Amino acid sequence: MPELNRPARLNRALLALTGLLLLVAGGYAVAANRGRLGWVDAADALTPGTGAPPRWVLLLIAVGAVMVGLLCLRWLLTQVFRLPRAVEWELATGSSAGATLLDSSVAAAAVSADIESYSDVRSVSAVLTGPARAPDLHLIVTAEPGADITALRRRILGEAVPRLRTALEVGVMPVSMELRYAEKAARAS
Repeated sequence: MPELNRPARLNRALLALTGLLLLVAGGYAVAANRGRLGWVDAADALTPGTGAPPRWVLLLIAVGAVMVGLLCLRWLLTQVFRLPRAVEWELATGSSAGATLLDSSVAAAAVSADIESYSDVRSVSAVLTGPARAPDLHLIVTAEPGADITALRRRILGEAVPRLRTALEVGVMPVSMELRYAEKAARAS
């Protein structure tokens, strides 16, 4: 089942790689400063001169900066879209005349509306992914500030999910659920 927070694995890998590169660069600098490297003299200046670098070096730095900037923008966009995308299912109709197509967002909207009708729920985001015969349900439920989260979870898994399974005619449906408390403000209508 896909992880609800997809960018987390990428974030950890990039942070680990950045940390490793910084450790190597720091170790190299310390070793050079202490005279442990034969090709580097500890008394030498950090830069060989005070003249401007060649034009190709500046161009290379500019291209590198643009690439890093684009990667940072890509990373930021990944943070915004945390839920998996909806998929389109082809449902078997039993006849050779055609097939019925159902966008999984339609079924997700139905379960979302069902859960939002509960008195302790302020908002719900639901996404169904995977094949039609084995869908995965991803929920982000925002509850009212004094709601009993355990009872709400039980009610969702005991009422809304079985109704969705019955409607989709599937036996088992993995559910990933994130339950949050809303800030103390007026209930949105």
